[in-house]
Amino acid sequence: MQRGYSRYTKRFFQDDLLKEIGTRVSPLFGEIVPSNDREWLLTNGLGGYASTTLTGNLRRKFHGLLIASLSAPVKRWVFVSNIEDEIYIDGIPQRFENQMFELLPLPKFTCDFGKIIIEKSFVMPYRENTLIIRYRSLDGSDFKMRIKPVVNSRHFYDLNGGGVKFSAYIEDRRISVKPDNIDKRLNIICNFAEFKRNFVWRELRYDIDKERGEGWIDHGLEIGEIELESEKGEAYVVFTVEDKSYNPELEMKREIERRKGIIDKSGLPREMLPLLLVADSFTVERAGYTTIIAGYHWFADWGRDSLISLPGLLLVTGRFGDARSLLLNLSRYMHKGLVPNAFTERENAPIYNSVDASLWFVDRVYQYLKYTNDMELLKDIWPKLVSMVEYFEKGTLFDIKVDEYGLLYHGPGLTWMDVKIGDEYITPRAGKAVEIQALWYNALRIMEKLSFLLGDERNEHYHDLAESARRSFHEKYREFCDVLDGDFSLRPNMIFLPSLDFIMIGHDLSRRIVEVIEKELLTPYGLRTLSRNDPRYKPSLIGDYNKDIAYHNGCVWPWLLGFFVRAYLKVKGYSKENRLSALRRFVLPLMGNLIEGCVGSINEIFDGDYPHLPRGCISQAWSVGELLRCIVEDIFYIRPKYEELFRSC
Repeated sequence: MQRGYSRYTKRFFQDDLLKEIGTRVSPLFGEIVPSNDREWLLTNGLGGYASTTLTGNLRRKFHGLLIASLSAPVKRWVFVSNIEDEIYIDGIPQRFENQMFELLPLPKFTCDFGKIIIEKSFVMPYRENTLIIRYRSLDGSDFKMRIKPVVNSRHFYDLNGGGVKFSAYIEDRRISVKPDNIDKRLNIICNFAEFKRNFVWRELRYDIDKERGEGWIDHGLEIGEIELESEKGEAYVVFTVEDKSYNPELEMKREIERRKGIIDKSGLPREMLPLLLVADSFTVERAGYTTIIAGYHWFADWGRDSLISLPGLLLVTGRFGDARSLLLNLSRYMHKGLVPNAFTERENAPIYNSVDASLWFVDRVYQYLKYTNDMELLKDIWPKLVSMVEYFEKGTLFDIKVDEYGLLYHGPGLTWMDVKIGDEYITPRAGKAVEIQALWYNALRIMEKLSFLLGDERNEHYHDLAESARRSFHEKYREFCDVLDGDFSLRPNMIFLPSLDFIMIGHDLSRRIVEVIEKELLTPYGLRTLSRNDPRYKPSLIGDYNKDIAYHNGCVWPWLLGFFVRAYLKVKGYSKENRLSALRRFVLPLMGNLIEGCVGSINEIFDGDYPHLPRGCISQAWSVGELLRCIVEDIFYIRPKYEELFRSC
């Protein structure tokens, strides 16, 4: 039995299911042909990262080789945009071109120069704002190189007009670059034979940003030429804003060992390694606690996104300590019953404009308990859960209040469909959105169970609230409506009615919901946000309209697929035949995105119409999280260790 099955016995991973998944991910274990439409991403556990296209080009303002997180996980700052590197062959410099790419165990490009083959590997030491590049000849022969770093100094939302002033000087065998717009300096550490300082501003044009209707012309500073000589067939370049020295070879070994530990800890088979590594990329630090980056490149940590992602990123992967830390972290920020929806990128301040984040919080405490039976955490966090229900009952911010029928009323723009252009919400959904009622009922049933376990006399009150909500829902619900107060848009939000742990609808309605969603909204990459028959439907994110209009009016969201698969199997039954069918029909097509877009990850959204081009963030936490959770809990049907204990109480 291979390492990695410590948490799960091998019988869970049926050969035919695992074989199908292995076939889909197998390209990620080998060489991938570079494409300007494919991107790679390497993160540092702080929110910082390195990312370009597989051809080495910059197509977004968010691309770069060292984007540091100066106040983890936010305040991302671009210090190195790119690097031009050349190797001398018979005294003539030749560019690194026509390179093959490999994702695992670390991003690596291989270039055949005829007389010599060079590997170019990247590593970011964990939780440090540093990038190390290793150049290595496969035959161990030494070589000479010339590199031209293109540096920058700007927030990654902004563009550099060329007005930043830089100085560059040699100090302690390192090249220090100091911009005048931030109290940081970039250190370039390498075995350089010569540094020819020559400042040349370069115009950087980002065509994807142009297509998205955003600012797209930037400027980076080429600081000069650095001549390198290898030792024992290897040469290293370190870009860092940390005030420390590095042993590049040791750092590379440490990170590879850390990555090996991720799969060992998870207990999942090797075929799951790409998903486990990208799951790790979202797991970052905030003030000593674990949090989850919602998506790369541009999102910070969002409460709703973190909680939806939590089971897939942290529970099925065995990272229970991180899950506990995340829940404690969010509980610290609860305000008037609300979990923060987001934290601002620049000011790092919490924003509370969400009705469902608190409901997801209750559910995720319950999911965590099913995996860990950690009653100490429950006791610590219980007053926060009680307070949330009390605030919702009496009324809190944004018109959130339980109405006289026991249903949860809320103002506009508070659900996950929250886009706002100017003062207008594109999908306001004010009133009683259908998934909010599903989550409210689910939360009340959880509170009823947990209060009983704790000997809290409020369990009868939660029971009565839940029953009131259930009765009122059935009185007011009109089949397939999106908001109980009369919005009959055909949207995917009703999928939460049959897919949560505690549901207030019967089998027949659950079946009809699954059927209509499969017929009208299902695509190979997730669920559309609006029926194509609706006049508001937008077939693509990019069109002759503001892209934010399409965001929830047609775009496909992969994270919804996990809940669809769960509802589908709850209706059909978890037989092996049904699980294999769900894997082939719903899960494997989405996994095809692992070798497109951002190699090894899943995009945030896709166009609603064929060919369903990947859009939005190139690597999205809840897209990956729900895919991972779905594969483990629903396809392999590996249930949480203490699920029966909590179900029976």
